[in-house]
Amino acid sequence: QVQLVESGGGLVQAGASLRLSCVASARIFSTNAMGWFRQAPGKEREFVAAITRSGAGTYYADSVKGRFTISRDNAKNTVYLQMNNLKPEDTAVYCCAAGMTPNAIKSDLLVSWGQGTQVTVSS
Repeated sequence: QVQLVESGGGLVQAGASLRLSCVASARIFSTNAMGWFRQAPGKEREFVAAITRSGAGTYYADSVKGRFTISRDNAKNTVYLQMNNLKPEDTAVYCCAAGMTPNAIKSDLLVSWGQGTQVTVSS
């Protein structure tokens, strides 16, 4: 079964905002920290953000600090990535991921991940 499903990607102009959503299975969501990665063509997979199981702690890549916000709704088994002031360099496939801790996610030690949603930012 598909355990993590992302949505909310699209084509926008620089400066616009998007909110990505990731719906996880109850089993995965209730027992793990959650996060987001992105990968652009020809580039390495890049950590974007992570959030603790309770939602009390958040972590961000330097490239998105101040622009992106990760949050989770434990009642809906959903994690979000609010992306503001998007830039062309944010263009990538964004994938949701689950891991035991935010540090595990940052270290690419993942329990599960989704297939991704495309974000394209034009100049």
